[in-house]
Amino acid sequence: MTALEQVETPAAVVELARLDRNLERWQEHCDRVGLANRPHVKTHRSVEIARRQLRLGATGITCQKLGEAEVMVDAGIDDVLIPFNLLGASKLARLAALARRARIAVTVDDAALLPGLAEAAVEAGRELGVLVDCDTGLGRTGVRRPDQAAELARQVARVDGLRFDGFLTFPAPDGAVAFLDAAIAGIAQSGLRAGVVSAGGTPPMWSSERLLPTVTEYRAGTYAFHDRATVAAGAAGLDDVALTVHATVVSRPEGGLAILDAGSKALSSDVGPGDGFGLVLEAPRARIERLSEEHAFVELAEGEALALGQRVRVVPNHACVVANLFDELVVAEAGGAIERWPVDARGRSA
Repeated sequence: MTALEQVETPAAVVELARLDRNLERWQEHCDRVGLANRPHVKTHRSVEIARRQLRLGATGITCQKLGEAEVMVDAGIDDVLIPFNLLGASKLARLAALARRARIAVTVDDAALLPGLAEAAVEAGRELGVLVDCDTGLGRTGVRRPDQAAELARQVARVDGLRFDGFLTFPAPDGAVAFLDAAIAGIAQSGLRAGVVSAGGTPPMWSSERLLPTVTEYRAGTYAFHDRATVAAGAAGLDDVALTVHATVVSRPEGGLAILDAGSKALSSDVGPGDGFGLVLEAPRARIERLSEEHAFVELAEGEALALGQRVRVVPNHACVVANLFDELVVAEAGGAIERWPVDARGRSA
């Protein structure tokens, strides 16, 4: 029995060769086309993986929440973008503490956020970089029009302690470049310049060259692992998927039903690009039709079989959620050895 086969299930298993290949391939793409790579660590929440990304040439990292950023800065990473509206006394105090130790940039979509950020900058004794968040089609956060983006940029530039760094959007649908170009033209009239124009998203990553020269920086996260969604989007093939959830068939109550020991606490309840809650590689035509907390209910296709006690690998629908469900990643190396890497920022979502 190999070391990996002795790991108890459910387990989040990373194939190291695939992980490294994914990281290298994307960095090479960014270098070739002239995009700064600022990977999103929300996918893996791992200091070790973030360090690998930086060693390959990433300009810094992206953290979605302060908690992630605190873990990464504690580990010595000193260039962090937090693309999230930060407000409230407690979070602003934490932001100030981070800004004293590292180069931190944040985003805004409302001028009402600026006084609090300015106070954090004063407390830190350092200028705080600010990007204007632009909604170019997602319908989440962000200003909705280029003129609004330009006006907010001008307001940022007028506030002591804040430095206008540029614009940010996610993802970059048709029309995003025109939106950003209009915002850039709007601030040029005021003598301002967008040093950074940041876009992101793994599914369209390989077409990112179309965003040039407007976009200067790209934030991708899932590319480190890939998952069922990025495979369906054409960003990867199944042989690029580095993270799978290893599970065991713990019950065979009916001929066509198999029960795994990995439920919503291991696979998440995120719906996928097709039916079901993941892809069982040992039964690829099967469907994980539902999850309870500790069990996955697998409907087997005709001609497929899973035996009681059999170990299987499940490609998750959404890798970013899965990593946050485990304390550690079991890293499988060539030759059969394993390492265990902590999910350092697990649960650090505030």
